[in-house]
Amino acid sequence: MPQGQPTTVPDDGLTTRQRRTQPVLAVHTGPGKGKSTAAFGLALRAWNQGWPIGVFQFVKSAKWKVGEEHALRVLGGTGEGGTVAWHKMGEGWSWVQRDITDSEEAAREGWEQVKRDLAAETYRFYVLDEFTYPLHWGWIDTDEVLAVLKDRPGNQHVVITGRNAPQPLVDAADLVTEMTKVKHPMDAGRKGQRGIEW
Repeated sequence: MPQGQPTTVPDDGLTTRQRRTQPVLAVHTGPGKGKSTAAFGLALRAWNQGWPIGVFQFVKSAKWKVGEEHALRVLGGTGEGGTVAWHKMGEGWSWVQRDITDSEEAAREGWEQVKRDLAAETYRFYVLDEFTYPLHWGWIDTDEVLAVLKDRPGNQHVVITGRNAPQPLVDAADLVTEMTKVKHPMDAGRKGQRGIEW
């Protein structure tokens, strides 16, 4: 197991073990590919630890089928690792057709469900996929989200994905990764393909 060395040791009175078991708020943002993919990779680690997992896909349609959903649902049903619940709140959208106002109410309802689940400690690991969009568009109040996440009980880890993460969310997170695009097949006119985009 790699042993990372922290650059500073906080004067918070906690032991190394106590600090190591604190819940993490992670944000995967930026214009590059791989934000959700990285979050689902973390979900695999959570599954391996036996943690209950809740995936909440904001904005994306229930018709959108991604490989990670199928794989995690199958793994969640094996009884070997953690359970997996998958929720889709969006009405559907694409980068080409951006009329997504129908998804606003669904996104708000999804956030209300996340709040209930956090309060009840339903899951140990949450993926709030594409959640930065309802925050960026003002559908869901960022300050409310930050307050709920700060006060979440127990040891619940949360990873939030999507472009344009609001700066207050970035500031509050424990781990922030910005995916940058260096090169993409779409630059050469190629569309998404099986096994790569879904």
